[in-house]
Amino acid sequence: MWGVFGDSQEPDGREPEDGLLELWGLFNPDEDVSWQHKALCAQTDPEAFFPEKGGSTRDAKRVCAQCEVRDQCLKWAIDHDERFGIWGGMSERERRRYKKEHGKEQA
Repeated sequence: MWGVFGDSQEPDGREPEDGLLELWGLFNPDEDVSWQHKALCAQTDPEAFFPEKGGSTRDAKRVCAQCEVRDQCLKWAIDHDERFGIWGGMSERERRRYKKEHGKEQA
């Protein structure tokens, strides 16, 4: 990572930053995220999916409504307790309500 940890690999052959990403909970190397390559939001202005507080979510939700991986996206956001942005066509508040209604509250 920019030379901070040196240029060597970890004993298990991974790059040093791979461990940091796991530590931060950003990526699980065993998790299938291939659906993200099909996501329409990847081809759209990301600012629409992270509006300012009180900003409109309409454009992002319109894109999500047409997206073939909407269900996978929503599941990922709920499983990872994503707190920001529009994921799977739902805002953070809508995802919290969904989790509560479907018994997916985290302990």
